[in-house]
Amino acid sequence: MARAVPETHHEILAAAGRRFAVTGYKGTSLQDIAREVGCSKATVLYHFANKEALLSELMAPAIAMLEALDARIAGRTGADAQRVAAEGFVDLAVRFRREIALLRGEFPDLLQQPAFAHIQQISERLVAALAGHSDRPAARIAALVVLAGIAETCGEFLDIPDQELRPALLAVAHRALEPTT
Repeated sequence: MARAVPETHHEILAAAGRRFAVTGYKGTSLQDIAREVGCSKATVLYHFANKEALLSELMAPAIAMLEALDARIAGRTGADAQRVAAEGFVDLAVRFRREIALLRGEFPDLLQQPAFAHIQQISERLVAALAGHSDRPAARIAALVVLAGIAETCGEFLDIPDQELRPALLAVAHRALEPTT
């Protein structure tokens, strides 16, 4: 009996996520994904136009939450911008820590792909909000370290429950960020 198309679609996405986590996005071929699912490369291409489309769908919920955070920080300044940005990014990192971990080390290259190009501008606005829109170098440095540090390490904490990880990350962010004046 043939498998249902939605099930195959989901299996391909899940296999892509596992492969990207093990060998990275660049180190994973469509053939690797097909082999893991037990289908042909043509079947993978029936469901997804290319590897970028696979990654785009895999990351779509996290990107949607990042875009919503970007909208929430728009127009906020000072401590309010910092608070909303820190809480929003920590919530995103906790919820999507597996997806973020998939991109470890490959994020700059992925930003060059058309589907992810707008993420660079959102990241810049997020850093500005985390800095409380301060032009002090120390504030921007702290904001960038918080953003990069949380993104880089959240995949290391897969064994920590969300209700423990969130307050720990927020405490680190609040300690690291420069108070706005």
